[in-house]
Amino acid sequence: MGAFISYLHMIGKSRNFFILAPNLTIYEKLLFDFDPRSPKYVFKGIDAFAHNPPLIVNAENYEEGRGVRGGDLFGRESVIINIFNISKINSEVRGGAAPRIKRLQEYIGDSYFSYLSELDDLVLLMDEAHRYRGSAGFKAIAELQPIMGLEVTATPKTTGSKPVPFKNVVYRYDLPDAMEDGYVKEPAIGTRANFNPKSVDADALERIMLEDGINYHEHVKVALETFAKNYDKPIVRPFMLVVTKDTTHASEVRQFVESDGFFGGRYKGRVIEIHSKTSGEESDENAQRLLNIEKSGDTDIVIHVNKLKEGWDVTNLFTIVPLRASASDILTEQTLGRGLRLPYGKRTGVAEVDQLTVIAHDRFNELIELAKTENGVTKKLKQVFIGEDGDVTSTKPEAVTTPNVVQHLVQSMLPKAEGSEKSTSYKIPAPSSPVGVAEAPAPFILQTAQEVEVAEKTLQIVVQQTAKQVGSLADINKPEVQAAIVQAIQAEQKPQAEIFSVATLKIEAIVKSICSQFVERIIAIPALTITPTQDVSFGFKPFALDLKHWNHQPLSNELLIQILRTEKTQSITGDAHDEQQECLENYIVAKLMDFPEIDYDSHAEVLYQLAGQVVAHYQGKYDKLEELRSVLQGHSRQMADAIFADMKKNMWRGKTNYRVTVSAAFQDLRPQTFENAGSQYSLDFRQAPPKLNEIKRYIFSGFSKSCYPLAKFDSDTERKLSEILEKENGVKLWMKPGPNQFKLYDSDGLPYQPDFVVEMLDRILIIETKRADEISDTVVLRKAETAALWAHIATEFHAKKTGGKPWSYLLVPHTDVVGNSTLAGLAAKYTRQADTELLTRYELSNELGF
Repeated sequence: MGAFISYLHMIGKSRNFFILAPNLTIYEKLLFDFDPRSPKYVFKGIDAFAHNPPLIVNAENYEEGRGVRGGDLFGRESVIINIFNISKINSEVRGGAAPRIKRLQEYIGDSYFSYLSELDDLVLLMDEAHRYRGSAGFKAIAELQPIMGLEVTATPKTTGSKPVPFKNVVYRYDLPDAMEDGYVKEPAIGTRANFNPKSVDADALERIMLEDGINYHEHVKVALETFAKNYDKPIVRPFMLVVTKDTTHASEVRQFVESDGFFGGRYKGRVIEIHSKTSGEESDENAQRLLNIEKSGDTDIVIHVNKLKEGWDVTNLFTIVPLRASASDILTEQTLGRGLRLPYGKRTGVAEVDQLTVIAHDRFNELIELAKTENGVTKKLKQVFIGEDGDVTSTKPEAVTTPNVVQHLVQSMLPKAEGSEKSTSYKIPAPSSPVGVAEAPAPFILQTAQEVEVAEKTLQIVVQQTAKQVGSLADINKPEVQAAIVQAIQAEQKPQAEIFSVATLKIEAIVKSICSQFVERIIAIPALTITPTQDVSFGFKPFALDLKHWNHQPLSNELLIQILRTEKTQSITGDAHDEQQECLENYIVAKLMDFPEIDYDSHAEVLYQLAGQVVAHYQGKYDKLEELRSVLQGHSRQMADAIFADMKKNMWRGKTNYRVTVSAAFQDLRPQTFENAGSQYSLDFRQAPPKLNEIKRYIFSGFSKSCYPLAKFDSDTERKLSEILEKENGVKLWMKPGPNQFKLYDSDGLPYQPDFVVEMLDRILIIETKRADEISDTVVLRKAETAALWAHIATEFHAKKTGGKPWSYLLVPHTDVVGNSTLAGLAAKYTRQADTELLTRYELSNELGF
């Protein structure tokens, strides 16, 4: 709606708008969204309203005359947006009475309604428009006679037992389109692995569905926490929605899920029951309680009767358990649509964060088949299996956070009487000393909480300040560097000198020990920033399209109607005069211009050359102009997609030079968070899991050379490589980088996180392991080029300048990661070199040094 209002105002069509809300909840939500102080303000970034925001008139303030005066405190004319609640107007017109808005107002000598109806630029906007048709309030509002009415709804049909589709739909963007474009969550159907729902009675089936729903809910809860911690995002607290048949059924379900017989009473007090005892639909008050769930985080289960209604704008619904519901009821906007909002506004690439799962044991196969034919909500459904041998285990998971080995060493020295209990039951093994390398520094002993605080402060200063001042990691062992760290600690200690005091000599000893451990136990990954020194230029070379398999057919009227998703009884052709193009190539060029990479002014010649090839191709097939036009108009989007795919293969890039800035000699190896599925999924790294396809569930330990005491592997190949790294004498340290540890982006701008970083005695390796049949994959090679280039830049612009170790990148097939492999042998065979032509385009802009 904000876009509609902005556009109509900026083209000079209107400055008076009237928005209708179907109920109190949506009315209040609209007022919130149109408030400039709201984080969801609809006009954020609109220049036209930056200094003169629209004047909001609503049911509470219109009698003050704000809408009639039409200006702000400084006399400037503002856009006026009236927001009213249709349900309140409906209640006022019962019995034939006139609504309050139609009653005489002394300050204008007429009613506010009459004033609005006389405006020559009033635009009416209706949110959830399907709720208004036929209501008395809507008939009253229709007398406003606006110059335009814009209706917005996810279900363009009337309500009731026999809904009638709207016949005035001008544009549709259905849920399948939003799913495919990545604007909403991906729906999935969950069931118990190896389970026959007919083997149990109805009550037992409900209990099993609720239990499996909770198992999945707890899995998602940990996945969300893990993602948030690893990517520095706010933690989303999810809840599970249970949809019941009626109010009696809802009460029975609530009693069960809050009982001791349901997971030992774990969810007692964490359940909300939402329904109306008379109609089975939530009241405005109940809907408001639902809206607060996103903020509170104290609710795990919401029990609701029938389908959800409008006004639900939450992002933390990830699990739905529909009890006694038909397959057609489940695949509706009311059941699925309200839970499809993405928690972070866009997809993350993590399935649990991007997914809404419906637990439907009794309807699983029916839903899968129905989804293939259902075109109103979704076209395909992902499958999730719960339980043993499934995608999600029945064990309650928890998030396990592992610090790097130096942080862990410090934390392990907290006096037990003063140290707080861990939030996780997982026990991180005690730090061990690396084997097969030079003897590590002697472990230090911290005896008090104050000394531990000094050690933690030392680590904080080292990674946040010292790293940006020294030339290399080894420099933090220099006396003058350590003296500066001691001085910084004492400066923070002074305000608390009376209650917190550690002697200077002790601080110096702690700083020296921490720095020594840090140098020996941490891999120094320099922080590099690469920026172009001039504008990046690119374009597209002319080329011949391969059109021999292009055989698009003219579209009949009926087919065009189906594509527009309107009713078949309508007569709408693809040759509407207002859409016809004089130049046939324009049908395709217009669609190509939708791609952000294409600039018409720069690429027009190539665009028309390519579109001309397509026009010529079909001119040879169709003699009649109307048939040719139908082909080009009806299939222009598909044609443009195919053409652009070939254009990317024929893209040229100008020779852009880049500036390399070393912002830190080394980076903080931040804590990594994993999902712990239970003690049965904890293994020593030397032991392969019983089922290799479940390796991602396992947390491995027992390392002596890893920068982290715990690790997770994506494949058994990675686990085998860790065995090689641990036993090879030439390896000093290794690690599996966490998210955001490397700021690597491939040529398509996609982030890349390599499998391993390995510090040897003479060099540092970035290692990626892949299945042998994936080594030549285009995406794999693109990422390899990115990492090889980064390794070269890190070597040339940092290691060589500071006397550090050179970097290399290895892309290793899984077939060569075997027990008798050596890292030296793999490096000799699989080191990838950066593009030599690219290497000449980089220059160093700074040098670090203390």
